[in-house]
Amino acid sequence: MNRQDNKVAIVTGAGSGVGRAVALALLGAGYRVAIAGRRMAALDETLAEAGEGRERALAVATDVTDPEAVQALFEKTRAVFGRLDLLFNNAGSGTPPMPLEDLKPEDWRRVVDVNLSGAFYCTQAAFRLMKAQTPMGGRIINNGSISATSPRPYSAPYTATKHAMTGLTKSTSLDGRPFDIACGQIDIGNAATPMTERMPQGVPQADLSIKAEPVMDVAHVASAVLYMASLPLDANVQFMTVMATKMPLIGRG
Repeated sequence: MNRQDNKVAIVTGAGSGVGRAVALALLGAGYRVAIAGRRMAALDETLAEAGEGRERALAVATDVTDPEAVQALFEKTRAVFGRLDLLFNNAGSGTPPMPLEDLKPEDWRRVVDVNLSGAFYCTQAAFRLMKAQTPMGGRIINNGSISATSPRPYSAPYTATKHAMTGLTKSTSLDGRPFDIACGQIDIGNAATPMTERMPQGVPQADLSIKAEPVMDVAHVASAVLYMASLPLDANVQFMTVMATKMPLIGRG
């Protein structure tokens, strides 16, 4: 993989899991990276794993559901690094599995606010910056999840927002064309992170049976994002699925 020295990225949800893995991979490839997340302590843990790359990292505690906080993140990134070449919209949340009629309205709103509205606020801020900078343009990669196409039982808020992420990705691609802003989506299946720890112990299937599911090293996700990010702006991976080979996605239901 070609190094991308001095390119600038923002990664949301960078305090753990996929976000942390991608942030560290970008730093390893030479990027200057603004890592964002709600908890500064978690971002500090990411920085601690960055080694020498820490010198090219900027940690900004950010609640992506707050448009003003998002704007402050992008303004600080521009002030420190001068521009923005890549946004990885990764921050996400879900609810415990439950029948949709039992979901509380506030739980629905929380997931929508983080997964969908947060991604939109970041995309909006990225457009403003990417359109104004010289040279103009950049790339946005959205974390869609395989739930963007195939739901799990009892996951209405998460699934609905991830389906909506696909629409946001397409709209972003279309609206970004005149400004050299490319947008693609990575749909991830069972990367080994704290979020998927329960998979090997058994999770509900489409027929509501409980079965163990395999996981894959999250490093494969980071490598895929690096590939998508490495392309020139006249080429784009529109959608990519990276998943544990034997997880029961194909044929689900």
